[in-house]
Amino acid sequence: MHERERWQVIKALLRARPLVRIADACRATGVSEATIRRDFARLAEQGVAIRVHGGLEALPETANASGDVLSLATRSFDISQTLNIDAKRAIAKAAVALCADGETVIINGGTTTYQMGEYLRERRLKVLTNSYLLADALIHTSKCRVALPGGEVYREQGMIVSPFEEDAIQHYSATRMFMSAISIGPLGVIEGDPLLARAESKLLKRADKLIVLADSSKFVSRGSLVVCPLARIDTLITDADAPSDALDMLRAHGVRIVTVDAGAQTNAAA
Repeated sequence: MHERERWQVIKALLRARPLVRIADACRATGVSEATIRRDFARLAEQGVAIRVHGGLEALPETANASGDVLSLATRSFDISQTLNIDAKRAIAKAAVALCADGETVIINGGTTTYQMGEYLRERRLKVLTNSYLLADALIHTSKCRVALPGGEVYREQGMIVSPFEEDAIQHYSATRMFMSAISIGPLGVIEGDPLLARAESKLLKRADKLIVLADSSKFVSRGSLVVCPLARIDTLITDADAPSDALDMLRAHGVRIVTVDAGAQTNAAA
């Protein structure tokens, strides 16, 4: 299959799903992994899609086969949960290791922070979260005390968001906040949805330290709303594929970097 033909096949796959993995493209085109990696790199250079670890991700505002618009800012929890899952689980495990029983923490809604639930089962923490999915998991499987903010339920993202400035969380105080985001860049932690960005900013005011959970796919430019500057981050937990220049940038702002091995997580699950 010629290059142009392969690119048309890959573009068609991107219209049907938010992430095309190398193995998917190999099966669809019948060419080698090395060839697909070169194709992915070229398409990313041309701005057709975003190169991420192990695949190619559709750009914001890219329509799928049914004509719906896939937005990175509003992508459903179920779709996002399948992306880079081994890295997310390893990062979540490292995040829980930072916690001490009896501590009060805030955990924002997100597919990486959601994975913390599995490792909190035997812990005794006080947890404030705007993720009703995480809250439900902790209530039924852990020994943690759980608090939820008031607000409207965003079903697609599995989050509770209040449109009001004054709500129950203003009386809350936590030692740490664990946050995920759609992007980490020079300006700070980035979100794509105004309401979600505002909700995270409000939660952040109630915590002493910010721990950011971000796999290697989050170090690309997406979203436009800065939740907080890099200097506000105490610790960033990521996987070994995170770009070294981005990590150096974070260290220059005084951020402590914790790197996990997603491969070890895969082996442990096998």
